[in-house]
Amino acid sequence: MIALVLRRFLGLLFTLLIVSLLIFAVMDLLPGDPASIMLGTSTSPETLSALRHELGLDQPLILRYGRWLAGVMSGNLGQSYTYGVPVAGLIAERLSVTLPLALMAIMLSVAIALPLGVLAASRRGSIFAVIATLFSQISIALPAFWVALLLIILFSTMLGLMPAGGFPGWNEGFLPALQALVMPAVALAMPQAGVLTRVARSAVLETMHEDFARTAMAKGLSSSAVLWRHIVPNALIPILTMIGLQFTFLVAGAVLVENVFNLPGLGRLALQALSQRDIIVMQDVVLFFAALVIVMNFIVDLSYLAIDPRMRKAV
Repeated sequence: MIALVLRRFLGLLFTLLIVSLLIFAVMDLLPGDPASIMLGTSTSPETLSALRHELGLDQPLILRYGRWLAGVMSGNLGQSYTYGVPVAGLIAERLSVTLPLALMAIMLSVAIALPLGVLAASRRGSIFAVIATLFSQISIALPAFWVALLLIILFSTMLGLMPAGGFPGWNEGFLPALQALVMPAVALAMPQAGVLTRVARSAVLETMHEDFARTAMAKGLSSSAVLWRHIVPNALIPILTMIGLQFTFLVAGAVLVENVFNLPGLGRLALQALSQRDIIVMQDVVLFFAALVIVMNFIVDLSYLAIDPRMRKAV
């Protein structure tokens, strides 16, 4: 088992290396010159050349990639061309908004989808199955940004219960900051909960027809005990896979909801860096998103070994 974990970890590192090379190469192919954008079109060629030399833009691609990769490995992500501050500080600042938002959204999604999907599978034809089907279809059909607008109209404009947007910062107090993230988290969670409900229902239905489930029923165990002690734990693998994918999507793909609520998150930082041609910020943010996906897949793979004894015996 230790050898398997080590192989997976080495594969993770190799994948990150390849992804970093691809990200750097693609960013280098984007049109426009960061030095020209920083100085403007009216600058003299000598000043432009001096700034390109200062930024290292006149060096060969492989040297610039090596310097960037060495900085990433040492924790030095470089200096933003636009903001003039270390990129690591920018990412950490924006992540303090995006990460709690994604965690709140995924916890809300699981809290809704798991019980609803399990009950819909175990009580087919009941009101739970009807509710689960309707909820799944409606929540998947509604875009997250549209749900966000509806929440603002209802709870901010009409009822005045929640802030319509903005983020006060964690230094202003835990409750005000948390309150600012509630409606964005709900908007992000609803479509994900619809998808997860379908996955949970299908996984439980499939597991219910396994031999061990019928054997447990034949031993005289109650339906509830068989469901929660035997069926649900063995149906967790596809559910955990989907949760891992959804969490990475919520971190990397929350840019629309962040813009609706005017939240200074990581998605907005990436969008601003793209519009301002801040290559170093774009590279680091995209690499962070890619690393998050790869690391999350690694964690999900390890969780399989924890919840399924058969996989531990196989290795």
